[in-house]
Amino acid sequence: MAAAKTILELLLLAGLLLFAGPVIPAAADAGTSVPAGPTAGLERDWTTLPADEQELEVWDPLAPFNRGMFWFNDKLYFYALKPVARGYRAVTPEPVRESVGNFFHNLAAPVRIVNSLLQFKVTNALDELTMFCANSTLGVGGLFDLQSNSPRHPTPEDFGQTLGHYGAPPGFYLVLPVFGPSSGRDLVGLVADTLTAPITSPYYVKLETVEAAGLQTYDTVNGLALDKDSYEAIKRDSLDPYLFVRNAYMQQRQARVEK
Repeated sequence: MAAAKTILELLLLAGLLLFAGPVIPAAADAGTSVPAGPTAGLERDWTTLPADEQELEVWDPLAPFNRGMFWFNDKLYFYALKPVARGYRAVTPEPVRESVGNFFHNLAAPVRIVNSLLQFKVTNALDELTMFCANSTLGVGGLFDLQSNSPRHPTPEDFGQTLGHYGAPPGFYLVLPVFGPSSGRDLVGLVADTLTAPITSPYYVKLETVEAAGLQTYDTVNGLALDKDSYEAIKRDSLDPYLFVRNAYMQQRQARVEK
């Protein structure tokens, strides 16, 4: 009975989060969360691609569905998420927004630590653990990133990267509603990381479904308020934003796996 209740709660949470915000900010670079929407999961500036980036052959058998989801995310971004984020930006000082981003990034440290260990990246895991302990204590619960200016930052790891580390191919390209670009491999990774992340895991924090969805929504809005309108730049400069985001995402994920 308890197991059935847990599964039901997970399903309800997943359904709510499809309309609330990204499940895992674990892949974000230090200090900020992954923004929701058409470019979710692209942590570096993809408005320009370096000349030495090699084009990947992307398997996109669900292109009609993916383009439909891309259109949905585009409208959700421009008509709902971004206006709310801009209003939040107008009333919230940037240092406060940065501290909120630091808090959520620090909170997702267990995901990065576990996946570093699964890949036997012991040094990376120890660096993550050291940062987590320092930021959680001296950094006032993670509100301040004490190593933000340090040249030594561990690479963020997630379960999608762990699968890739052991040779699992990315599979088909997939665009999820709200979550943005993904792949068959990263979808499996997203589900696995959900069970490890403190907000969504049913095992150690045990938040109510609505509470977890509310926190994720706040993280999403805060992340978009910190974003420098990178998606707007892509829309303005790209002949086909869908193809640009698709290729950029797959290149970025491949680069992460190869690190």
